[in-house]
Amino acid sequence: MSAERSIQGCRSFPVLRLSARYAGVAAIVLVVFAGVLLLAGKDPIKAYADTFRYSLANFYGFSELLVRMTPLILTAVAVAIPSRLGLINVGGEGQLFMGAWAATAAALLLPWLPVWILLPVVTVLGFAGGAFWAAIPGILRARKLVNETIATLLLNYVAPLIVSYFIFGPWRSAESSAYPQSPAFPEAARLPSLFNTRINFGLFIALTVLLAYWFLMEKTRWGVDMRSIGGNAEAAQRLGIPVATYVVVALAIGGGIAGLAGMEEVSGIHHHLTQGLSPGYGFTGFLIAWLAGGRPLGMLLMTFLFAVLISAGDILQISQGLPYSVVNILLAMILFVVLNRNFGGRWSK
Repeated sequence: MSAERSIQGCRSFPVLRLSARYAGVAAIVLVVFAGVLLLAGKDPIKAYADTFRYSLANFYGFSELLVRMTPLILTAVAVAIPSRLGLINVGGEGQLFMGAWAATAAALLLPWLPVWILLPVVTVLGFAGGAFWAAIPGILRARKLVNETIATLLLNYVAPLIVSYFIFGPWRSAESSAYPQSPAFPEAARLPSLFNTRINFGLFIALTVLLAYWFLMEKTRWGVDMRSIGGNAEAAQRLGIPVATYVVVALAIGGGIAGLAGMEEVSGIHHHLTQGLSPGYGFTGFLIAWLAGGRPLGMLLMTFLFAVLISAGDILQISQGLPYSVVNILLAMILFVVLNRNFGGRWSK
């Protein structure tokens, strides 16, 4: 009887139902991965205990989870917005790099501005850099010239080359000959940090963007139009909805949000423009948005799970002597679980 009441409670509260589903994903993956550790001659209980101790039960470790979550939330939303139109934005990585490049341009060219002007300019240009980079495939897609999936994917390889040109060339810092990077950002161009950690104001930007995404998609006419286009673009066009405009705008906004992730990394974490700006946040954000089905709460939960897994890779290298590629095994297992016919259909509802 109590079990039936629990099930009824979950059905009554979508938040609980969704949380239970993602908890189920995590539980299945952890059980399967424990078998992998046993086959490798490792102790899974110690591995999980170390991960919990150093990432969840430790203030510094937990703060680093929030640091990793910030760009992942932004890149996931960057994918989720165009997906409402049926568009596939695989270019979050390139858009992130271009946002970082534009933010760096503002920080280095306008260092004399006060913080209350320079920091907003850095933020806006970070958004504009990513938006411009995503608008290119958006225009090509709207004109039916090139598929946006191919265009956004290929542009991922161009953006880092542009960044490399500047940090090896006109923006190269004379103080870092061994590791080329731009000069340090002025204090006025740096996002404020919190609690003496690497957590910065970018976390609030990411959470605000996620909340705005939920509101726009669920509570506004714009969201209704986007869902209509995603359901049947031809019918939406006949009803008078400007489909081509929505395509360009949705991709540009998504790219701008990915650009904010790049801005947050250079302004809040590195304080330089570097080649190692992103360990693949754009690609991971795509995976998160896809696994969450574009649901805001699902993206938040999956982002937290992925942040824990990424931290586990570092911890298991030290405590278990495992290579960092073990993280890729964990991510692959999540994919297999979600793609399983017995679960995927239920979770997509």
